[in-house]
Amino acid sequence: MEFAAEVLPDRRTVALELRVLSGLADEPPHQLGLAHLVEETIDKGTQRRDGRALSDAFDALGAQRASWTGRECIGFTCVCLPPQLQPVLELFAEMLRTPTFPDEACRVAVELAAQDLKSLEDDPQELADKLLTRQAYGPWLGRHALGEASTLANIGAADIRKHWSTYFEAGRMQVAMAGPVDAERVMDSLERLFEGFGGSSPAGRALYPVEFNPVHTHQHKELEQEQIGFCFPGVARTDPQFPVQQVLLAILSDGMSSRLFTEVREKLGLAYSVSAWHENPRGAGMIHLHASTTPERCDRTYATLLREVDRLGEDVTEAERLRAVNAIVARTETRGDITRAHGAELANDLFHFGRPVPLEEKLEAVRRVTIADLKRYLAEHPRDRLCVVTLGPKQLDPAGRQ
Repeated sequence: MEFAAEVLPDRRTVALELRVLSGLADEPPHQLGLAHLVEETIDKGTQRRDGRALSDAFDALGAQRASWTGRECIGFTCVCLPPQLQPVLELFAEMLRTPTFPDEACRVAVELAAQDLKSLEDDPQELADKLLTRQAYGPWLGRHALGEASTLANIGAADIRKHWSTYFEAGRMQVAMAGPVDAERVMDSLERLFEGFGGSSPAGRALYPVEFNPVHTHQHKELEQEQIGFCFPGVARTDPQFPVQQVLLAILSDGMSSRLFTEVREKLGLAYSVSAWHENPRGAGMIHLHASTTPERCDRTYATLLREVDRLGEDVTEAERLRAVNAIVARTETRGDITRAHGAELANDLFHFGRPVPLEEKLEAVRRVTIADLKRYLAEHPRDRLCVVTLGPKQLDPAGRQ
């Protein structure tokens, strides 16, 4: 198990994030959605308590908890008062080590996942993102948490139990904590609580390949709006150019002064919404752009998005660079003042770097980004390999594709 703590003596709460290094990429191809179902049902009962009693035990401690399923891990987060940390850790150990996965709870979870999957049809932006992710990231990292209707039908309680027993073990766990904690004492407690849980060697650290597929596809759907999503390879969080990528995206899509908002939405009135962001599986990176527009303006919107990315290499200004850097630093320092954010940042460090990275080190790398760095990045990462998905009544004009 990997453990990291940021000791903040003056804080009034403790933030905990625990990750099990097994996610969507570890699911059997005929049972997509299985990892999410493990996450949804692991707290529905243990060898000691039923689901209601476990939930009541957390509530009695005032613990605010949540969970999520990602491409490469399943995460559990919690915020509690310092005196309650030890009993909270004991409850997490009970939940993770001795779940019972009751048959009825598993059946209900499968039904709810199927309903949620069906409801995606009524959320065009989420549906477009699902289609693009599958196309851009490949058969392992491109999976959706809810799986597919045909694969959910293959999953029962026995499959959920088997997946848990295969992948949940101490060697796949990373624990990050922030607040007024005694790190040595917590480490001793984790050692005691999870001793003998699975194998004794680290596991789940191998990188999954991103099988980028630079193609254009269209999903016809009778909608009033047209969804346009596309992406192209970026850099990993561990890459020295990652701070440059952060500044680039802030110039494009951070606030009402950003290029995409100003040029695409305000000046030309082409899109209802427009944004850019990056996603980072371990060891990889992808830059995404999305716009929601009318079918009639689909081709022009797409061409304008590409133009704005390309134009950055030609006329990015010092004022834009400075605004983007200040926005990143201000947002990081403001958000970073929250104990929960310290824990989340530490968990991300363990996941991507295998060690804590001082916040000031990250911010200093952002401050050092120059105009020359931005232009060099764009020259070295051209958008000549695009993965594009459109969803709506109109397909992109082939003549307008670049």
